[in-house]
Amino acid sequence: MNISATLKNAPGKNAATVDTDGSKKTIVIPAKSNGQGSSVNGGELLFLALATCFCNDLYRESARRGIALKSVEVTVSGSFGKEGEPASNITFKADVQSDATKKEVEALIADVDKVAEIHNTLRHGAKVTLLPG
Repeated sequence: MNISATLKNAPGKNAATVDTDGSKKTIVIPAKSNGQGSSVNGGELLFLALATCFCNDLYRESARRGIALKSVEVTVSGSFGKEGEPASNITFKADVQSDATKKEVEALIADVDKVAEIHNTLRHGAKVTLLPG
């Protein structure tokens, strides 16, 4: 699976697109009121990526187990320090509503914690390379 994300910004304009294997989607993120940059910061989007990954993986893995989920809420929190410092104290919580037993839901959450790709990317580190413009 090949994924890319593009952000184009100009005064008063912000265009965000994502693409997975040729399936392009637009994400609405307004420009800052002064027009320079996005109204949503990268840390917020990083934490949303973690929440989205965990949510989607809960549905994927529950389907494999034959467990129906009524709803999922994932909250991710953490801190950023000075400019240039990585995030710290990243925590997340998943609230899963299902008719499955509490034990089944807890096992599902624990197993998804092991396979969630975005979480594993951060946990194991990934090389990020700046390409020439």
